[in-house]
Amino acid sequence: MKVLITGTSQGIGKAIAEIFLNRNHIVIGIDRRPSAINDDKYTHYMLDVRETDKLPQIDGVNILINNAGTQNEDDIDTNLKALIKITERYALQREIRSVLNIGSASAHTGSEFPEYCASKGGVVAYTKNVALRVAKYGATCNSLDPGGVLTPLNECVISDPALWAQIMNETPLKKWATPEEIAEWAYFLTVTNTFCTGQSIVVDGGESINNRFIWKEC
Repeated sequence: MKVLITGTSQGIGKAIAEIFLNRNHIVIGIDRRPSAINDDKYTHYMLDVRETDKLPQIDGVNILINNAGTQNEDDIDTNLKALIKITERYALQREIRSVLNIGSASAHTGSEFPEYCASKGGVVAYTKNVALRVAKYGATCNSLDPGGVLTPLNECVISDPALWAQIMNETPLKKWATPEEIAEWAYFLTVTNTFCTGQSIVVDGGESINNRFIWKEC
C-alpha cells in the first residue's frame, strides 16, 4: 500500500515509516528536517507541514498517518490546522483505506501546555468528523494518543534523574513506550484493523489514571 506519513525525521514518525518499509509498503514522508531513512521504497519531502501551499502532488494514498507535531511551539497551527489541511488534501478520496492521527493522552487529561492540550483535543474531535466522511470508502479513521514516549522531543526530562523519578511515580507501569512500540500500534490500527473507527486509543502505561503533568522549567 501507499503510505503517507508526516514527521518522519525522528522519533515516532521515523519508527512508523520503518515498520511499514520493513513490511514492504511504499512510504512517503513529509518533514521539515532531512530524513535518515535509506530505502528504495521511501520518498522524502522536506517541508514544514504548515506550508500547505507547498504540499506535493501525491495521488492514490491508501494510508495517511498524521504524526508531525510540536510541543509548546505554534502547537495549534502545526498539530491541528496543518493536520486538517493535509487530511483534506490526501485522505478524502476513494483509494483511502485508513487515516491515523497521532494525538496525545493530554487531550483527555488537559495536563500539559495549554495550547498543546487544545491542539490535541481538537484532533480527537476532528478524528470523529473524518471517520464519518471516509466511511463511504470503507475506510477507518482513529487517533492514537500516547503518553510518555522515549523520543528526542522528551529528552530534557528523560535525562533529569529527579524529574524522571517523579514521572515514573505517576506512571503505573513505571516505564515509557519506545517509538517502535507506538509504531506497532500504528500498524495495527491502519492495516490489521478494519472495523474500529472514530475512536481515540490511549496508550500511556496508565499515566492518565494519575493525571498529574511533570515537566522541566525552561
